[in-house]
Amino acid sequence: MTSKKSVLFVCLGNICRSPTGEGVMQHLVEEQGIDSQISIDSAGTIGYHTGHGADERMKAAAAKRGYDLQSRSRKITPRDLKSFDLIIAMDRENLQDIQHVHDSPTSTIKLLSDFLGDDWPSDVPDPYYGGPEGFEYVLDMIEAACPAILEELTQP
Repeated sequence: MTSKKSVLFVCLGNICRSPTGEGVMQHLVEEQGIDSQISIDSAGTIGYHTGHGADERMKAAAAKRGYDLQSRSRKITPRDLKSFDLIIAMDRENLQDIQHVHDSPTSTIKLLSDFLGDDWPSDVPDPYYGGPEGFEYVLDMIEAACPAILEELTQP
């Protein structure tokens, strides 16, 4: 790879799903020794949780699988849609909200489910108001999608 690639994971509040995408992807690129070649970040479509860390329940579920969620919540900006190579929306509502941030983005914007087989749902469900199984399911989906996301980022 000649230039550094970048990916931004986006959900609603940037405290559950998108920080998990960031953490799982960071772990994957570090495992492969290519963390200097790929920049990873996350954001939310709302700024309600700006500056907060990931939800404690999400952090605990991720830690059980070896992921350390260190990001701080922030709201997506028009600049993000010009500066990232790939933006991953966690659900169709997030995708629509992202598309309203900038009228001529240069980033490629896709759903996380675009990187999964047909046996997965189109939307990554928001686990915030549910029980522990919701956080585990989000991890399952993101873990399944990240290798394909990485493959797309590393194609010449």
